[in-house]
Amino acid sequence: LAYLFFTQLWWKLPPTFGCPEDFAFTKANAEGRLERTSGLCDWIGVEVVYSSRPRPFFTANLDNKDAPELSIDLAPLARLNGAFLENVVQPNIRWFGYLIWGSEALIAFLLFFGLFSRLGGLIALAMSAQLMIGLAGIPDPYEWEWGYNMLVPVSLVAFAFAPGRVLGIDALLRPRLLAAAARGNRAARALLVLT
Repeated sequence: LAYLFFTQLWWKLPPTFGCPEDFAFTKANAEGRLERTSGLCDWIGVEVVYSSRPRPFFTANLDNKDAPELSIDLAPLARLNGAFLENVVQPNIRWFGYLIWGSEALIAFLLFFGLFSRLGGLIALAMSAQLMIGLAGIPDPYEWEWGYNMLVPVSLVAFAFAPGRVLGIDALLRPRLLAAAARGNRAARALLVLT
């Protein structure tokens, strides 16, 4: 999970986040086809465009032929996500880009080194849920729904089981925090929750 978020840092580097000079976002033309831009502006625009379209989610074909497909309608959540992106993120992309990039960099750092790995898992869970709602199963560009769906439980596992306690800096930090918390140190108690 840390490596996945690490690899996604490089196509959206600050200060432009891979966006065009005018920070133009991908939009749909009159025929409904995407007019793509680049970088983070491209993908945020793609999410906004698809937020107003039907969004079957967890789609399963019963017989791999002509039988009806089972799915969950993700449209209400996708519309909320699209409204937030269009009305809050897009107008403020110059600083939201730093927040998005910084969050992904922090996830990669915390989970790779096992430092406050529960915090890394929690941030990854939030980012993964947003990506799943915004991009899972969109047809153009085809985004493999299960790739985004798997990010959520993997992030949940990182949050729930705090892997840094075994193979990370948390394994060294936790005994010290436990001792300090036992002496009544409130900061140590708070930090202990994140390890």
